[in-house]
Amino acid sequence: MSFDGRLLSGMSVLAAVVEAGSFSRAGEVLGLSASGVSRAISRLEQRLGVRLLDRTTRTLHLTSEGASLYERAAPHLEGIEEAANYVSGAAVTVRGTLRVSLNPLFSRYVLAAKLPLLRARYPHLELTILQQS
Repeated sequence: MSFDGRLLSGMSVLAAVVEAGSFSRAGEVLGLSASGVSRAISRLEQRLGVRLLDRTTRTLHLTSEGASLYERAAPHLEGIEEAANYVSGAAVTVRGTLRVSLNPLFSRYVLAAKLPLLRARYPHLELTILQQS
């Protein structure tokens, strides 16, 4: 089986269905209609040649093949998402050293109250404060 993006997309839809518990809730998460989710699952099942979900009008359950596939694929899908989040977060992470020269009264009465918030929001920022009289 050669790799193509449709396989990864189908696996993502399957994971969303399993985690959301229904086609409609998975569709809300993915920005798809319930019928779009159903079609994606059907295409994945056709590609793999196995039934992944047992569906009724009220419930859906993973087949043994579906459970096996989800069990093996979910950690990899999470890893892909984690890698993407890391890379996109790295692009907006504030890093480096900020040097500021401040009046001592301003430092004590204004900055001191805001410093914990600054540190929490920018944990990779090194702050050097020079006080001028």
